[in-house]
Amino acid sequence: MNIESAFPSTYIKASDLLGRSARVTIRNVLMETVGQEQKPILYFNGKEKGLVLNRTNANTISTLFGPNTDDWEGAEVELFPAMVDFQGRSVEAVRVRIAPRKPAVARGDTAIAPNARDRAMADANGGGGAAPLDDEIPFEMSWR
Repeated sequence: MNIESAFPSTYIKASDLLGRSARVTIRNVLMETVGQEQKPILYFNGKEKGLVLNRTNANTISTLFGPNTDDWEGAEVELFPAMVDFQGRSVEAVRVRIAPRKPAVARGDTAIAPNARDRAMADANGGGGAAPLDDEIPFEMSWR
Protein backbone atom coordinates (compact mmCIF):
# COMPACT_ATOMS: atom_id res chain seq x y z
CA MET A 1 0.00 0.00 0.00
CA ASN A 2 1.18 3.50 -0.80
CA ILE A 3 0.92 5.44 2.47
CA GLU A 4 -0.19 8.56 0.53
CA SER A 5 -3.44 6.73 -0.30
CA ALA A 6 -4.16 6.40 3.43
CA PHE A 7 -4.32 10.19 3.75
CA PRO A 8 -6.31 11.50 0.77
CA SER A 9 -6.20 15.23 0.13
CA THR A 10 -8.88 17.56 -1.15
CA TYR A 11 -6.21 19.57 -2.99
CA ILE A 12 -3.33 18.74 -5.31
CA LYS A 13 -0.07 17.96 -3.56
CA ALA A 14 3.38 17.31 -5.00
CA SER A 15 3.10 13.54 -4.61
CA ASP A 16 0.06 13.58 -6.94
CA LEU A 17 2.41 14.54 -9.78
CA LEU A 18 4.42 11.32 -9.42
CA GLY A 19 7.66 13.24 -10.07
CA ARG A 20 6.47 14.48 -13.48
CA SER A 21 5.23 17.74 -14.95
CA ALA A 22 1.61 18.08 -16.05
CA ARG A 23 0.04 20.47 -18.54
CA VAL A 24 -3.36 21.74 -17.36
CA THR A 25 -5.86 24.39 -18.45
CA ILE A 26 -7.15 26.79 -15.82
CA ARG A 27 -10.93 26.60 -15.32
CA ASN A 28 -11.35 29.17 -12.55
CA VAL A 29 -10.15 30.48 -9.19
CA LEU A 30 -12.36 30.31 -6.10
CA MET A 31 -11.79 31.53 -2.56
CA GLU A 32 -12.23 28.69 -0.05
CA THR A 33 -11.57 28.11 3.63
CA VAL A 34 -8.38 26.08 4.10
CA GLY A 35 -7.72 25.46 7.77
CA GLN A 36 -8.82 28.73 9.31
CA GLU A 37 -7.88 30.98 6.39
CA GLN A 38 -9.51 32.01 3.13
CA LYS A 39 -7.21 31.06 0.25
CA PRO A 40 -7.48 31.14 -3.54
CA ILE A 41 -7.89 27.69 -5.10
CA LEU A 42 -6.97 27.18 -8.75
CA TYR A 43 -9.19 24.66 -10.57
CA PHE A 44 -8.46 22.97 -13.90
CA ASN A 45 -10.57 21.66 -16.76
CA GLY A 46 -11.38 17.98 -16.33
CA LYS A 47 -10.00 17.77 -12.78
CA GLU A 48 -11.78 17.69 -9.45
CA LYS A 49 -8.89 18.63 -7.17
CA GLY A 50 -7.72 22.20 -7.07
CA LEU A 51 -4.35 23.73 -6.25
CA VAL A 52 -4.14 25.94 -3.17
CA LEU A 53 -2.38 29.04 -4.47
CA ASN A 54 0.55 30.27 -2.44
CA ARG A 55 2.11 33.68 -3.05
CA THR A 56 4.85 32.24 -5.32
CA ASN A 57 2.48 30.45 -7.69
CA ALA A 58 -0.04 33.30 -7.66
CA ASN A 59 2.70 35.79 -8.57
CA THR A 60 3.93 33.55 -11.39
CA ILE A 61 0.48 33.24 -12.94
CA SER A 62 -0.22 36.94 -12.39
CA THR A 63 3.01 37.87 -14.19
CA LEU A 64 2.05 35.69 -17.14
CA PHE A 65 -1.68 36.44 -17.44
CA GLY A 66 -2.36 39.59 -15.39
CA PRO A 67 -3.62 40.18 -11.85
CA ASN A 68 -7.34 39.59 -12.57
CA THR A 69 -8.07 35.90 -11.97
CA ASP A 70 -10.97 36.02 -14.45
CA ASP A 71 -8.32 36.55 -17.16
CA TRP A 72 -6.63 33.27 -16.20
CA GLU A 73 -9.53 31.11 -17.41
CA GLY A 74 -8.48 29.01 -20.40
CA ALA A 75 -4.75 29.63 -19.83
CA GLU A 76 -2.46 26.60 -20.06
CA VAL A 77 0.12 26.16 -17.34
CA GLU A 78 2.47 23.42 -16.31
CA LEU A 79 2.49 22.02 -12.78
CA PHE A 80 5.77 20.51 -11.66
CA PRO A 81 7.24 19.18 -8.41
CA ALA A 82 10.08 21.19 -6.87
CA MET A 83 12.07 21.07 -3.66
CA VAL A 84 11.55 24.27 -1.68
CA ASP A 85 12.56 25.60 1.73
CA PHE A 86 9.66 25.63 4.19
CA GLN A 87 10.11 26.48 7.86
CA GLY A 88 13.81 25.67 7.73
CA ARG A 89 13.59 22.34 5.91
CA SER A 90 13.41 21.14 2.31
CA VAL A 91 10.02 19.84 1.23
CA GLU A 92 8.50 18.91 -2.12
CA ALA A 93 5.94 21.41 -3.42
CA VAL A 94 3.93 22.05 -6.57
CA ARG A 95 5.13 24.96 -8.68
CA VAL A 96 3.57 26.58 -11.75
CA ARG A 97 5.16 27.81 -14.97
CA ILE A 98 3.92 28.59 -18.44
CA ALA A 99 3.20 25.46 -20.44
CA PRO A 100 5.77 25.11 -23.22
CA ARG A 101 4.44 25.36 -26.74
CA LYS A 102 4.46 22.30 -28.92
CA PRO A 103 7.61 22.02 -31.10
CA ALA A 104 7.74 23.86 -34.42
CA VAL A 105 6.00 22.02 -37.25
CA ALA A 106 7.96 21.44 -40.47
CA ARG A 107 6.27 22.48 -43.71
CA GLY A 108 8.23 21.22 -46.65
CA ASP A 109 11.81 22.36 -46.20
CA THR A 110 10.91 25.20 -43.82
CA ALA A 111 10.11 24.90 -40.12
CA ILE A 112 7.69 27.33 -38.54
CA ALA A 113 9.81 29.42 -36.17
CA PRO A 114 8.45 30.28 -32.73
CA ASN A 115 7.22 33.84 -32.33
CA ALA A 116 8.83 36.42 -30.06
CA ARG A 117 6.51 35.59 -27.15
CA ASP A 118 7.46 31.91 -27.38
CA ARG A 119 11.18 32.78 -27.36
CA ALA A 120 10.71 35.14 -24.39
CA MET A 121 8.78 32.52 -22.45
CA ALA A 122 11.42 29.90 -23.23
CA ASP A 123 14.06 32.26 -21.85
CA ALA A 124 11.92 32.86 -18.75
CA ASN A 125 11.59 29.11 -18.25
CA GLY A 126 15.31 28.47 -18.22
CA GLY A 127 16.28 28.59 -21.87
CA GLY A 128 13.55 26.45 -23.35
CA GLY A 129 15.67 23.31 -23.27
CA ALA A 130 12.97 21.30 -21.51
CA ALA A 131 11.96 17.97 -22.97
CA PRO A 132 8.56 17.88 -24.66
CA LEU A 133 5.72 17.20 -22.25
CA ASP A 134 3.76 14.01 -22.16
CA ASP A 135 0.25 15.46 -22.36
CA GLU A 136 -1.11 12.65 -20.20
CA ILE A 137 -1.86 13.96 -16.71
CA PRO A 138 -0.22 11.56 -14.24
CA PHE A 139 -2.57 12.27 -11.32
CA GLU A 140 -5.85 11.98 -13.24
CA MET A 141 -6.75 8.53 -11.92
CA SER A 142 -6.43 9.58 -8.29
CA TRP A 143 -8.98 12.37 -8.82
CA ARG A 144 -11.90 10.23 -9.84
